[in-house]
Amino acid sequence: MFKKPVIVFEGIEGSGKSYHISNVSKYLDKKNIKYLKIREPGGSINAEKIRNLILNNKSNFNKDTDLLLYLAGRSENMHLLKKNYHKKVILIDRFVDSTIAYQHYGLGVSINLINVINEHLVKNFKSDFTFLNIVNNKNMIKRLKSRKSLNRYDKFNDRFYRKVQNGFLKLAKSKKKNYQIIDSNLDINENKSSIIEKINKLIRI
Repeated sequence: MFKKPVIVFEGIEGSGKSYHISNVSKYLDKKNIKYLKIREPGGSINAEKIRNLILNNKSNFNKDTDLLLYLAGRSENMHLLKKNYHKKVILIDRFVDSTIAYQHYGLGVSINLINVINEHLVKNFKSDFTFLNIVNNKNMIKRLKSRKSLNRYDKFNDRFYRKVQNGFLKLAKSKKKNYQIIDSNLDINENKSSIIEKINKLIRI
């Protein structure tokens, strides 16, 4: 019988996390394994409305408002996540650690504030494993330039993204048993194979 873990894909813009979560979902489809794939910001119908507010290039929220909007989106997703918890494999494109990396390490919002609200929302729902995709500045810029359109969070300065990625790496170091770092500057096919190999172990194929 397959295990049904919660697997999160984290990383800054241009790190390849969305590509890899898409590849994993295609793999699970081939294996006929039921799963839920969700993204943050976004996910449920109401959370997608909040996503549009957050990422709109005309938006100009202060850092506390941004935090509250992200967490409001998560609040809208929690019913769906808890409904499928331990019933399906759950793939999440950004989750709790993104909030800490971006809002705390990147923008300087109080970690205590983030933790208090997040713990209230998430309660006993926990992720089992995280793939952290990292990327150097040169490749990040190259990949962002290839996108057809850029949202508000694609347009921060290099220093901001360095702070966020360093924040992710600190989180990975503190939870290394449940983290795998994927260097997206390396060959993409090697990374795909490495991730699928770990997925097989996580769900015990």
